Amino acid sequence: MKEQLQRKKGAMRVGIFGGTFNPPHIGHVLSALTASNQLELDILLIVPSGVPPHKPLPEDTPSADIRLFMTMMAFWNVDRTIVSDIEVKNPLPSYTVNTVATIRQMFPAAEIFLLLGTDMFLTLETWKDYEKLLSMVTPAIFFRSSDDREKIKTYSSIIRERYGVASRTIINNVVQISSSELREMLTKREGVRYITDTNYSYIIKNKLYNAKPNWDWLRERAYSMLNPERIPHVAGCEKAALLLAERWGADLDDAREAAILHDITKRFGTYEHIRILEDRGISPGELSNSEEKLLHPKTGAILAKDIFGVSQAVVDAIMWHTTGRAGMSLLEKVIYVADYIEETRDIPGVDSLRELACSDLNEAVKLGLEMTIEDIRSRGITPNNITIEALSDIILRLYKGVKV
Repeated sequence: MKEQLQRKKGAMRVGIFGGTFNPPHIGHVLSALTASNQLELDILLIVPSGVPPHKPLPEDTPSADIRLFMTMMAFWNVDRTIVSDIEVKNPLPSYTVNTVATIRQMFPAAEIFLLLGTDMFLTLETWKDYEKLLSMVTPAIFFRSSDDREKIKTYSSIIRERYGVASRTIINNVVQISSSELREMLTKREGVRYITDTNYSYIIKNKLYNAKPNWDWLRERAYSMLNPERIPHVAGCEKAALLLAERWGADLDDAREAAILHDITKRFGTYEHIRILEDRGISPGELSNSEEKLLHPKTGAILAKDIFGVSQAVVDAIMWHTTGRAGMSLLEKVIYVADYIEETRDIPGVDSLRELACSDLNEAVKLGLEMTIEDIRSRGITPNNITIEALSDIILRLYKGVKV
């Protein structure tokens, strides 16, 4: 028995760290590093599950391939770790005993450690073919509290007595966050600090877990795309958009997203705008000097969708924030006017427009369109037809007594 419990001298040490990784987070990574160091592992295999055998995955769970990809992104620069697809590629429920048996064939002379949380360890004797499993691995259990330590110590003694298997404990005083808690946080624009930036960006772009971007994160990304001198304007636009959205009943979150992102391609040159449009199969055609200045709302709307996964309502608000259009939605009017009246603007007529924006939104849109058309004509440029049509439409709405 004593010989069974001793480590084989010179044997390779392999750890197995399984889970749904739904999503993978910093707690997983730090736990893996802690285990790898304390157990002196040569290799730690990270094994995302494909079809867990014990309980169904939540409804909002991404596909196994996506979870595998995010896990690879989370661990890509962690030494001595390998992310394995051994369970992901299995269409049937993956039992740990089968996974370990396959890994044992890959490392026949290795000492294999199975990394477990306290709760999982205490249920080991309910697992499929647990005696066979225990004959192949050394359980290595994460614990955080003194209560855990006592439970682990007691059950370790039972496992040792019954099956001749020693257990190891891993002191894991790291990030206390579960994937279920994190999924809930993501819907509330929280949790960004628990996920690598690559994975957070991927989650936001693809709207995984019904996630919404954290406001500070979104501003940081948007501001990094701007010329520094434009940042005060965008910050002012966000502030104005929130005030108008609250005054007129538009969605506050949509208004804030659109305001933060509305100018993200403003600094791009004509070639960059055209490339973005052509990459999406959109032909810009022949452009006059005035039309070149109208490219940034189009490309900004495209990148806001592609990079930040915004809703169609936000896409449209960004698309039409410069020209307006006939049949503008409430959100589109809010962003159009906010862009005009934000606190750093100092143009003729803006004070009147600011006052009007809080009393009659359609009148404010009308005045803004008239000011735009007058400014364009004063420079010897023919106004865009879309703006002319927008003005005609808003005049008709005012004639019918429509307020917003």
